[in-house]
Amino acid sequence: MRVDLHWREEDGARLAATVWRPGDGLRMISSAMLGGGVTSARWVLNAQVAGGYSRMDPIDHLRELAAAYGLEGPGVGMLTAASVERTQRAGDGGVEVSATVGLRVPTWAAAPADADDPELAPIRLDGAVLRPGTINIVVSAPVPLTDAALVNAVMTATEAKTQALLEAGYEGTGTASDAICVAAPEPSGEDEAEPFAGPRSVWGARIARAVHQAVLNGAHDYTLLLEARRNATR
Repeated sequence: MRVDLHWREEDGARLAATVWRPGDGLRMISSAMLGGGVTSARWVLNAQVAGGYSRMDPIDHLRELAAAYGLEGPGVGMLTAASVERTQRAGDGGVEVSATVGLRVPTWAAAPADADDPELAPIRLDGAVLRPGTINIVVSAPVPLTDAALVNAVMTATEAKTQALLEAGYEGTGTASDAICVAAPEPSGEDEAEPFAGPRSVWGARIARAVHQAVLNGAHDYTLLLEARRNATR
């Protein structure tokens, strides 16, 4: 997975984006706003936005960015306020993963119905307002997966993400705005695609280990970033 880093000036900030251009022949499943669902796609864009992002047309924004980076045809586009420059990479047995990890507001998926929404309240650290965080994950598997296995891969990657967060000391299953994309070659026939991608299957286990490592590295990196900000304000 060759991921290219691009920079742009927007909203008074210098912002990064990563672009993966695998080209034709891939089937993807994604929760992204642009290109979400199960589809064939030629590229994946993960674009950083400013912490005070307020555009009400994020899909149009992603299309604008895709055009600016010369991306043509169908693709998957995600946004994040996490530092895309600090994208984490990991691999296992042919599976490759890239992840951006922002953890300003880790949250439990099954929060009580009457719980306050921490996303609505600004979080300050020694007088500095922290940017919102999102975990965006891109998974590349080298073998075809059935539609069911693609869904299974999303489940496996999500479980591995949560495991990594807990191991890194964050109390939550993720953030409220996490997104994922899993890509695999188009099968030439249903019998030639892997039917399973659970954590104990061959390819699911590899996906789990690669996602776990990338998110764990990202969570530790985010912790170091917070510590550096603390030290800078003392």
